[in-house]
Amino acid sequence: MCCGNVTWTFRAHDSSGDSPSLRDPRAQRRHLSLCSKLCYAIGGAPYQITGSALGFFLQIYLLDVAQLDPFYASVILFVGRAWDAITDPTVGFLVTRSRWTCIGRMMPWILFSTPFAVLTYFLIWYVPPFEQGKVAWYLIFYCLFQSMQTCFHVPYSALTMFISSNQKERDSATAYRMMVEVMGTVLGTAIQGQIVGGTSDCPTEPGVPDVRNSSRINATSVSLEETKQAYLIASGVICIIYILCATVLFLGTRIALIWKDLISYPSLNIIHFHGPYVKLVIGFLFTSLAFMLLEGNFALFITYSLGHRKDFQNLLLLIMLSGTLTIPWWQWFLSRFGKKTAVYVGILWAVPFMILIVCLKSNLIVSYLVSVAAGVSVAAAFLLPWSMLPDVVDDFKIKNPDIYGHEALFYSFYVFFIKFASGISLGISTLSLKFAGYVTGSCNQPEAVSFTLNVLVSPVPVGLIIVGLLILRTYPIDEETRQNNQKKMQKILESEEDSESETSALGSNV
Repeated sequence: MCCGNVTWTFRAHDSSGDSPSLRDPRAQRRHLSLCSKLCYAIGGAPYQITGSALGFFLQIYLLDVAQLDPFYASVILFVGRAWDAITDPTVGFLVTRSRWTCIGRMMPWILFSTPFAVLTYFLIWYVPPFEQGKVAWYLIFYCLFQSMQTCFHVPYSALTMFISSNQKERDSATAYRMMVEVMGTVLGTAIQGQIVGGTSDCPTEPGVPDVRNSSRINATSVSLEETKQAYLIASGVICIIYILCATVLFLGTRIALIWKDLISYPSLNIIHFHGPYVKLVIGFLFTSLAFMLLEGNFALFITYSLGHRKDFQNLLLLIMLSGTLTIPWWQWFLSRFGKKTAVYVGILWAVPFMILIVCLKSNLIVSYLVSVAAGVSVAAAFLLPWSMLPDVVDDFKIKNPDIYGHEALFYSFYVFFIKFASGISLGISTLSLKFAGYVTGSCNQPEAVSFTLNVLVSPVPVGLIIVGLLILRTYPIDEETRQNNQKKMQKILESEEDSESETSALGSNV
């Protein structure tokens, strides 16, 4: 298939069932069709659908439905996220050393991990009929699901670099992907929230005594068993969507890949000490932690601090809808004003609303308005890291032209740092609720719990955002540098294509 260091271009997958074949070297310059972009983008939905459901609801599920002690819930959240973080670079390392198959190098990982991811995800939301091993149950299946999800998402993320050599095409495909992923968070929030949100038998207003164990309880009150059943139904629906999205990605995505037989794998130290990558990762580490803290504690904050128990699922859904609708606007903004400017404007936009929601007295209308405004910033937080990572990979390629096979490592290590830090933050935040006196399964919580939740969704995230943006000020790839790198990459690709054309002509003569 390859000769020496010759570059051949392959079709990773063709829905007609044809085997990989040689492609026109000029294929890399062709515009991606709308169908290809959409099918590629749909593949990102499962990660966000399950991620939003787990991010918004797992903490409150463990505390109020599975009725685990906050300490054990914090252990599950931390260990699960930490394990997830560890598996990312491991899978990235294995993906770079995977052999080519008739459906490419990435697609087998995606296909074979899907059924196991679906099964383990479903079992996370099942409350086992025993008490002794309940913590181990959730810990095992949470870690197994994170491993299977990583085997899906790391190869999928690395496909960004192979969709096209044209930076504008990659940015366009990334925008489609981000829009679908934000829609995935909307879908995950809607399914989980609307199915589960109406199953609380607690009083709507804070301060009303908990009378669920009283003999006067209304016959129409929803029992704990029905709440458990609602979580299972929601997880079943999400599992079906997961399988459908993976199928569309497999059947509908046609990706032109450049493969070199003699691959020079990069040293991990070279990646870790690549300046732009380090600054980008650390900067977004802090900003991502801010939004993850907000995500992980928002359902509890709305329920116990604001008292909007019956509306929390609608507020979460409104945030995600607002984010979805503003993704195209952010794509236009970063194309017009540059990616660094978009980072400052997009992420700082959330700060005044984070402050407002804890400073004003609880008001449902204000909460809805703040949710709409916060969604605009959520969209920027989704889009910008994945739009800027390809720029870093191009910069690395230009400075290290003899190194190949590094794309998956860049993406996997970025996700590793984000997930590991988020695991620590969620574990600490859940543990802080225990120290504040959180009462499992109770409709009302002590005042200290409300104060702790206020701190976790406002002062701490605002501080993290400020630190992250200060670090991103030192990020060296501005618009001028990015455009220069794009021209250099185009020259490199043209040189490789000329070499390929000469070799192909020589092969035909022979």
